[in-house]
Amino acid sequence: MVKTILDAFCVKSGILCRRCEEKLEKGQVTELDLKVIQKIVELEKQNPVLEDVTYHRAIEADDMMAVLVDKKDMPKLLGGGAKVVRELAETFGKRVKLISYGGDDRDFLEDLFSPLSILTINTVWIPDGSTETKVILTGRQPRKMPVDLDKVRKIAQELKGMTLRVEFEWF
Repeated sequence: MVKTILDAFCVKSGILCRRCEEKLEKGQVTELDLKVIQKIVELEKQNPVLEDVTYHRAIEADDMMAVLVDKKDMPKLLGGGAKVVRELAETFGKRVKLISYGGDDRDFLEDLFSPLSILTINTVWIPDGSTETKVILTGRQPRKMPVDLDKVRKIAQELKGMTLRVEFEWF
């Protein structure tokens, strides 16, 4: 079964024990996490390779959902024409973006901005002592963006506490 901080019985039954209920109350997991985990467990029946997937978290930003899994598990979820990702998207009615957990900030941002290419990432120091992460994307800004920058900013803020400043550079 998919690896998570919740007990296998609680995930399969949908009824949480006291320990898992506390994790929900403390915010270690959310209702969305529980639903995503249950869907992945359901999909394990057709895709046994999903049994070894380590799930960490899911975040919603309007009509987009970011799902964090271990970096080594990304090919398992993207294999077979990304069938698992499409199933999750259909179930939740949102565009699903897989993000590798535990990598550095560049890996995280590359997953988040995919299919756009990142030219460079810089840290901008603000006079009030805070920082912003400046992401410079290659090329001109397309008329029809494949990625909604506002949603990407929201997910980056929620997952990593990053405030993003996004620019395009044509050279």
